[in-house]
Amino acid sequence: MTVTLRRILLVEDNEVNRNMLTRRLERAGHSVITAADGAIALDMMLKERPALVLMDMNLPVKDGWTACREAQADPEIRDIPIIALTAHAMEEDRARALEAGCADFATKPVDFPALLTVIAAAIDANI
Repeated sequence: MTVTLRRILLVEDNEVNRNMLTRRLERAGHSVITAADGAIALDMMLKERPALVLMDMNLPVKDGWTACREAQADPEIRDIPIIALTAHAMEEDRARALEAGCADFATKPVDFPALLTVIAAAIDANI
C-alpha cells in the first residue's frame, strides 16, 4: 500500500484530543486543519477540499452523523472520504457510521498505527 501524505481535516470538539491527534498526524507527515463542530467541518470541506476527514461523531452544533449525511448529499464534497472517530465501539455504531456515508470507522481511544493504515487506505482508494 502506498501512503499518500495530504491535507487532513480533523473534526474534534475536545481540544486536548484535537491537539494530540494533530501533533501525531503532523509527525507522521500529514498536513492537518481542524474544526470543532460539524457545521464548521462542512464549510471547511467546501473551502479547503481536504484529501480526507477524520470526524468525531459526538459534536456540538451539528453532530458527525448529520455532517456526514450532508457531505454525502453535496455533489461538491461527496467524494472526500470521511472516517468516523467515535467512542461508540459497537457493531451497530460502525454500521450507522457507514450508513451515514463514512468510508471507514475508528474507535477511541485511537489506536494510532491502525488509524494511519485506515487513512492511507482511504486516501489511496480516493486518488
